Amino acid sequence: MGREVHVGLSRLRCVFRRDSGSLTFDVPPPETARWRAVVRVLRSPVDAFSCALFPSSCVLCGSLLPQLSLAPICNICWTEFPALGGVACSRCGDALDELGASMGNCRACRMAPPQFTRAVAHGLYDGRMKQAIHALKYNGIRTASHGLGALLAKAIAQLAAEAPAEMLVVPIPLHSTKYAQRGFNQARSLAREALAVLAQTHPHWRLTLASSTLMRLRPTESQAGLTPRQRRINVRGAFQVSDPAAVTLRHVLLVDDILTTGATARAAAQALARAGAASVWVATVARAQRLGAERFQDTHDVEWNDQEARSLQDGGPIAGPLPIRMNPSQKI
Repeated sequence: MGREVHVGLSRLRCVFRRDSGSLTFDVPPPETARWRAVVRVLRSPVDAFSCALFPSSCVLCGSLLPQLSLAPICNICWTEFPALGGVACSRCGDALDELGASMGNCRACRMAPPQFTRAVAHGLYDGRMKQAIHALKYNGIRTASHGLGALLAKAIAQLAAEAPAEMLVVPIPLHSTKYAQRGFNQARSLAREALAVLAQTHPHWRLTLASSTLMRLRPTESQAGLTPRQRRINVRGAFQVSDPAAVTLRHVLLVDDILTTGATARAAAQALARAGAASVWVATVARAQRLGAERFQDTHDVEWNDQEARSLQDGGPIAGPLPIRMNPSQKI
């Protein structure tokens, strides 16, 4: 059974339950809403007293929290997450320059179209958004998945008009060694929170969490700090579907916290497509935009070439060394 906790005026709702591997959504009856509003008002003095007696600070900005919170992040910081804007690739969501805007797709998607239909994200991987994701992944503040999961739900909702009415929701998996080190899979935590929100906002959309569908076969190096080409090589062949019959002719929604170059999403989508998935879609909380000066700083990356593009589409290894062609102005 679940136990609900309402704190202060922030309309927080926590359901504590054993993880049975399936999702159930507790929708409170309408007649209880008025009583809960009364309880929140009565508890507000206790909330203020508790915060004065046991002060805590926002993990993002360091300011004192004025009220008890499900996650140690203040309300102001939640409003400072940068939103995505501008012209984006219709396939992967990356920002487009003038040439890409005229074609509708980025250079990477033109050279080697990914196996997924479309990738969406809620906000820009920068500033407070980046700090909050790091707090979840690297500082172990698992309660941050509540707010971030709500943002993931907003990203997924962008697909509601075009995506299939019934989909398997598959979090990007961690390797067992990484899972043992971190203690949880942030993608799965975000997916659970997002589905809880979507069950309320899109009740007719049949989204089923399928956490064990995809496996990571080998430990991969952290993608942080790798060039786009290194990222592609790092995750190539790293994923496998545990039960191909479970995804055959099914539509799949891949979810993760961040999409940067799209290498991980490409590799995972490729494994699902090979297993017979009817279509693959991608949604993340944040998207790293790589246009502008920062995109060209790494002069050690290489330009795509036909050999690597074909290998990326086939999913196989690249035969022989790739020629290094230093051309920072044409990086992807």
